[in-house]
Amino acid sequence: MSANSSFPPHKIIGVAVIWNDHEQILIDRRLPEGVMGGLWEFPGGKIEPGETIEECIQREIQEELGIKIEVGKHLITIDHTYTHLRVTLTVHHCRLITGVPQPIECDEICWVNLDELENFTFPEANSQIITALKQGVGSARMKRITND
Repeated sequence: MSANSSFPPHKIIGVAVIWNDHEQILIDRRLPEGVMGGLWEFPGGKIEPGETIEECIQREIQEELGIKIEVGKHLITIDHTYTHLRVTLTVHHCRLITGVPQPIECDEICWVNLDELENFTFPEANSQIITALKQGVGSARMKRITND
């Protein structure tokens, strides 16, 4: 099946919920030009042929933010159809390992507490990620990041 055989086009996206040691989550603002420009998102990107979701997430975060992360447990997989695009978001808890996040391929970055997420405007599909995160509130939250 070719990429042109379905409409809207379908993209499989690896998404990182990156936690720091202060239990804050890293979000970024999409560049103003383009589809959904200016909205906030959890960083990630399209999976490349032959890549696992975990490899995709690590590569995209290195390219977009210039940091190394540990990809931990799966949080949620979301299938969502916009008018122009169908996405499958595979979301993992991640932990910052080294580096200081830089807005290399985005407009702005921000560390936020879980309860601050509702103050930012996200693409519609991201609401399910936020709901899943809020359902996981509690002392066990950080323990879920690693696969141990």
